[in-house]
Amino acid sequence: MNEGKNSPLIDPNSFPNWIIYEDEHILVLDKPGWLVCHPSKNGPWSSLVGAAKEYLGVESIHLASRLDRETSGVVLLAKHRGAASRWQKGIEKKTVRRSYLTILEGEMDDSRVVSAFLGKDPTSDVFVKQRITKNSHKSQRAETGFIPLEVRDGYTFALVLTKTGRKHQIRVHAQSIGYPLVGEKLYGRDETYYLRFCEGGWKNEWIEALGMSRQALHGRSLGFIAEDAKYRADLAVDMRDFLIKKMELSEVDINAIQVKGDETAQKQWMEELSCADAGE
Repeated sequence: MNEGKNSPLIDPNSFPNWIIYEDEHILVLDKPGWLVCHPSKNGPWSSLVGAAKEYLGVESIHLASRLDRETSGVVLLAKHRGAASRWQKGIEKKTVRRSYLTILEGEMDDSRVVSAFLGKDPTSDVFVKQRITKNSHKSQRAETGFIPLEVRDGYTFALVLTKTGRKHQIRVHAQSIGYPLVGEKLYGRDETYYLRFCEGGWKNEWIEALGMSRQALHGRSLGFIAEDAKYRADLAVDMRDFLIKKMELSEVDINAIQVKGDETAQKQWMEELSCADAGE
């Protein structure tokens, strides 16, 4: 389902299909790539949090992790403050980590790590736009790792691992090294796509230039590094379709690459955890 100027409301009957895991403490969902996490003015069924509260029949719920509106994948909601505190502390201490999958324009020949300060872009007509900037009291350091999993036909299917959770950091960093995300309207080749999108919604004639109707970014996994409880969401259908049509990958290929990405992420996280425990 494409995101437009006025995104569709969630179908209450389809919401249960998004559930990855649920117990008395948490609700883990596979968010589609057109939906905001936080409540909006269009009612409870216009946001992930609103829909979750309706589904559970509760007045409040805690958003322990979130994704941008156009990013699909794993989102974790805590049902009580104790669970929220456990997950939020894990995120702060980096014992909880998240992995992403993305499709980049261009063929990235090797892994890249981008570590730079981010701040508001004063040269842009878009108020929310960020850019790499100097260290200042207004900027925040951000670090993103891009690991190519498959490269062909002018595109890179990549694993993304972040050490920080700054606003738009993956998209800003990808653009900064010359590999913008497929479908990127704001941090791509031309930000006027974003301005036109905000004014009038998605236009099908843009698909040739952008490749997809949203940024090709998917939250693949979320969980405690040293525990088995890791929650994963299979790559979203629109990203799968792009990989099949533009990169000529099969469903079997895509599934195998996802597993390869999971193994790569876990190995890197465990190495980082080991170094942290050793005081390095």
